[in-house]
Amino acid sequence: MYELFGYRQSGSAAVEIALSLCGVPYRQVAAYSTEDTEAAHELEALNPQKQVPTLRLPDGSVLTEVAAILIHLGLTYPQAKLLPTDPGQRAQSLRGLVYIAANCYTPIGIIDFPQRWLADADEASQQQLIAGTRQRLYRNWALFADQFPARPFLDGTEPGALDILAVVITQWSGTREAMLEARPEFHGLLERIDRHQRVAPVLSLHWPE
Repeated sequence: MYELFGYRQSGSAAVEIALSLCGVPYRQVAAYSTEDTEAAHELEALNPQKQVPTLRLPDGSVLTEVAAILIHLGLTYPQAKLLPTDPGQRAQSLRGLVYIAANCYTPIGIIDFPQRWLADADEASQQQLIAGTRQRLYRNWALFADQFPARPFLDGTEPGALDILAVVITQWSGTREAMLEARPEFHGLLERIDRHQRVAPVLSLHWPE
C-alpha cells in the first residue's frame, strides 16, 4: 500500500487526486515540517527536507518531489490517463510539470518562510523579499499560461497530471486573483478543472466552497 505524507491544502492534494484516479489503496499520514510530532519525525527520516508530499511506495522505496511522483504514477498506471498517450503531447506535459515545480512551487517556500533565505534580516527586508518573490511568481504563471494552451484541458480532452498540479499550486499566495486580472482565460480554465469530476471530489476536501 502507498503511504502519502502531507497535510490539508498542501501540494499533497495533487498526489491524492492522482492516487484516486489510479484506483490504488493508500494511507494518508498528516505531517507538517514545522511540527514536533511523531509523524513529522517519520517524514524527516524518509525525506531529510521534511517536504510534502512524500510518497512511500508499496515496495518501501520513497519518492519525493511532486512532479516526480505524478510522472511515476502516470507511467505506472497508464489507465488513469494522468499523462497523454501521444509522445509529443506527453513531452510537453512533462515539461509543464517540471516548469511548475521549478518556477511556481519553489517561490511559495520563499513567500511562506522568508527567514530561511534572509537569516537575521529585519521585518522590512523580509517583506521586500516576499513582495518581489510574489511578483515573480505571478509572472511565471503568466508565462506558463502563454506557453501551455488548453485542448480543452492542459493534458488534452480531460484533466491529467499537469492540470491537477496547476489547479493545486495556483490556490496559494493570491495566484488565482492575479491570473483573473492578467490571464482571464487561464483563470477560467482553472475553474473548469476545479469543477471536473476527475478532480473535484478530492480537491473540494482541501478547498471547500
